[in-house]
Amino acid sequence: MDSALRTRARRLDHILAEMPAAVVAFSGGVDSSYLADRAHAVLGPAALAVTAVSPSIARRELDEARSLAAARGWQHVVVGTHEVSREEYARNDPQRCYWCKTELYAVLGPMAADRGAGVLVGTNTDDLTDHRPGHRAAEERGVRAPFVEAGISKSDVRALSAEVGLPTADKPAAPCLASRFAYGVRVTPEGLRRVERAEEIVRSFGFRVLRVRDHGDSARIEVDPASIDRAIQLGEEITRPVRRLGYREVTIDPEGFRSGSMNEVLVAPTIRPR
Repeated sequence: MDSALRTRARRLDHILAEMPAAVVAFSGGVDSSYLADRAHAVLGPAALAVTAVSPSIARRELDEARSLAAARGWQHVVVGTHEVSREEYARNDPQRCYWCKTELYAVLGPMAADRGAGVLVGTNTDDLTDHRPGHRAAEERGVRAPFVEAGISKSDVRALSAEVGLPTADKPAAPCLASRFAYGVRVTPEGLRRVERAEEIVRSFGFRVLRVRDHGDSARIEVDPASIDRAIQLGEEITRPVRRLGYREVTIDPEGFRSGSMNEVLVAPTIRPR
């Protein structure tokens, strides 16, 4: 670990040490896993990792989050959220993430208040230039992003995760299932289950980095750019079982996986750290 990264890591621990207690929004992804790990290392029993469960979270992700928390000995609870029941969320406009995080913080806020804790999220400095309306929900509710405060980027999180032996160090990004829906396509529990099943089909062919983008009556499969040729060669072997889930048309994107590709229709504003 280089000296600059070590300095940022120490800064993070110092930020956490100043807190009386912490409730970490823990999805099981790269960022929240490392944040939960450091919070528990620094604060001990005053740290609590909380995983929110709803139809927008893949069962695979929930199982991995539970396993990781148990393996690391963290205090961990699972709570239900109901963002899919919110019309503002279900209609799926570019502010969907704001309503998702509004629901999440409405659940985590009282839990944190009961413990005299702050709510923490794993937002890193790279996230600040993407289209992420959830940042606004966090700011409105006083939710803290210790990685941003410490100047820690996504690559920093991965390097630091490897340093402490977290299995998530090289885990592909895994945002909620609703992020697969094109804006304007209504998010429903049934649609979320269909996307989850579609991605499990694609994953069964050995692809590790993938998305199935839902455009209503059609779906677009994205895989890692290095694996596009193989996906195209498989062709109908992949697209046929996905089509059986109810899609009229299923295609393989020749450009491959791009994080946030559904946001390509938007102009992402730059959000500056406070």
